[in-house]
Amino acid sequence: MHSTVVGGAMLPHAPQFFTMPDTEDKDTVIRVREVAAKIGEKLRALDPDLWIIFSNDHAEQFFHDAAPPFTIHVGGEAKGQFAGRDFHWQVPGEIGLELVRELYKQGFDPAFSSTAKIDYAIGIPLTHIGLTAPVLPIYVNAYLPPQPPMERCYQFGQAVARAVTAMGLRTAVICSGGMSHFPGTDRYSNPELKWDQALFDTLAKGKLKSLIGFDEAELDDTGNIELRCWACGAGALGERVPDIVSMEPSWHHNYASFGWFSEQKDTREAHYPSIKPELVGLTSALHALAHQDPERRAFLENPAAYAAARQLPPEQAEALAKMDVPAMVAMGTHPLVPFLANMQLERIKKAAKA
Repeated sequence: MHSTVVGGAMLPHAPQFFTMPDTEDKDTVIRVREVAAKIGEKLRALDPDLWIIFSNDHAEQFFHDAAPPFTIHVGGEAKGQFAGRDFHWQVPGEIGLELVRELYKQGFDPAFSSTAKIDYAIGIPLTHIGLTAPVLPIYVNAYLPPQPPMERCYQFGQAVARAVTAMGLRTAVICSGGMSHFPGTDRYSNPELKWDQALFDTLAKGKLKSLIGFDEAELDDTGNIELRCWACGAGALGERVPDIVSMEPSWHHNYASFGWFSEQKDTREAHYPSIKPELVGLTSALHALAHQDPERRAFLENPAAYAAARQLPPEQAEALAKMDVPAMVAMGTHPLVPFLANMQLERIKKAAKA
C-alpha cells in the first residue's frame, strides 16, 4: 500500500529562538527561521488532511506521575505558554482516538491524553513553519530514563504511517528536536558538531533508517536524546531524500533542519532485477547452461541449433547463440545467470584446448 505521508520536516526548537538572550547570534536565528518558513510554505502547499508533530516533553507533564514512551493528544485543543507567548492549536481529537485504535491493532500501546499542554518544543517549530491548521501532537519520552530505543521509535513511526494510510489521510509529519545539546549540565557549551555533521550528511542523502543504529548510551553521550522524535518521523517518512537541508552550529546547539515535500519515486535500476516475464525462456536456457553439463555439451556442439530449439524471439535466440552476455544483460536478463553460464562454457572450451 502506497503511504499517504506526503511530506514532513525535522526542525530545532531551542528556547533561545524566543527568549533571544544577548548570547544568541541573531543572524543564525534569522537563517533558521527563514529555512523553517520555506519548509512550512512548501508543506502547506501540499494541503495535507492531517498534521502530526512528534515532540519530546521537557520533563514538564509526563514526568512524576507517568512517563509513557508515546502519548497521543485526543482533546479538541492544546494550549501552552512560553517566553510571554501563548500557544493554542486546535487538535483533531477524533482522528487522534482513531489513530490510537489503529495502533492498538498493530501491537503498539500508546497512551492518550485530552489535556496535555504545548511547550516550546511544539510551539517553536509550528510557529516557525507558520502552521495555523489543526495539529495532532504525539509526545515521545526523551528525557526520563528508561526511554524507548531508537528501533522502537522508528517502528512506531512506521505504524503511524500505516495507520494514517489505512484511514486515507494525506499526512505531513513534523519532528521537533535535535541536534546535540546538554541543557542543565556542564557540557551545555560543547555540542558535538563532528558527530552531528556526520549524521546530518547521512540524513541529507535520504538514509533516514540510519537513525535506528544509535543506542541509548551514544545518544546520551552526544547530547542527542531528542533524536527519538526524529526516529519516529523517519519511520513515518521512509527512505526519502530531503528537498531542503540546513545546518547552523551555535555555541550550545547544532540547529539542523530538513524538509520533505516532493513526491519521490525509485527510478533506480537494480543491478540484479526480477525475472521479466518476456525473458523467462532465455533465463531458463541460461540457467540450464550454468548448472547442467549435458546442456553445455549440446550448446557447444551447435549453439545456433541449441538456441533455435528453445523457441525464443529472434533477438534473444541470436544473443544466446553468440553467448553475447552484454546484449542479454541489456535486455534485462539477471546478470548473474549469463555470467555463470558463460563462465562454465569458457571452462569447458579451455579444458578442450589443453
